[in-house]
Amino acid sequence: MQSTAVLIGALMALLPLGALAQPAAGAKYVAMGSSFAAGPGLPPAEDPPGRCTRSKDNYAHLLAREHGLMLVDVSCSGATTAHILGPWNELKPQLDAVDGATRLVTVTIGGNDVRLTAGLGAGACHTSGAPECPAIPALPTEAEWAGLEQRLTRIADEVKRRAPQARLVFVDYTTVLPPEGTCAALSLTPEQAESSRRINAWVVAITAKVAEATGSGLLQASALTEPHNACSAEPWANGYPPAKGAAFHPRAEAHAAIAAALDKLIWRQAP
Repeated sequence: MQSTAVLIGALMALLPLGALAQPAAGAKYVAMGSSFAAGPGLPPAEDPPGRCTRSKDNYAHLLAREHGLMLVDVSCSGATTAHILGPWNELKPQLDAVDGATRLVTVTIGGNDVRLTAGLGAGACHTSGAPECPAIPALPTEAEWAGLEQRLTRIADEVKRRAPQARLVFVDYTTVLPPEGTCAALSLTPEQAESSRRINAWVVAITAKVAEATGSGLLQASALTEPHNACSAEPWANGYPPAKGAAFHPRAEAHAAIAAALDKLIWRQAP
């Protein structure tokens, strides 16, 4: 595997969105993904609250309010690509929200497929000396990486089949860890931080690969938020234990920056 720095450095450019029309006010916008899209712990919470712990100030809500879009937010904390493609207990597949009337779709997914946040949380729990901690999960296998790429591709294909006039933008994962090393805010050893950094880099790389292969848009939240990692002077991500919101998740500042970047990508960029 290449180094994290090489992977991130090679993926700085935004992918174009093609010649699809810009979503107009009142257009249907479907937001799909995991907790990095849902915004757990960020006020104000959805009313009534549900197990997906979505915030009404996550990046999808901020973007929808800015442009008067009709938002259907089906992002859900803990979701994997399987939960976009298929049901999750009482929840319908997230893709069921996408139909011919949809004009914009954003997707942030993949980290839970390879236990990214679970690994960060378990590692920090053990390192901090907490009395009860979950087991540190196994590292992703080559088969799991291949499966993630296949499912991301299926998601893109399904969105385009169900909503041929919709713009699809993959939004990758915000950067929580510094480019190297660790810090007190993380409660991680250097080895734990490097392991999670590599996993995150490959989620970012695979997301970019699928976006390019399927002709989808890509917003690199990873690059956008890297200067504001949890160890920075102005962090946009929580460490462990979290100051506010969920551990190892983006803060309100990150969601606001992503919404602003999506606005620029979709509405300000020449087709």
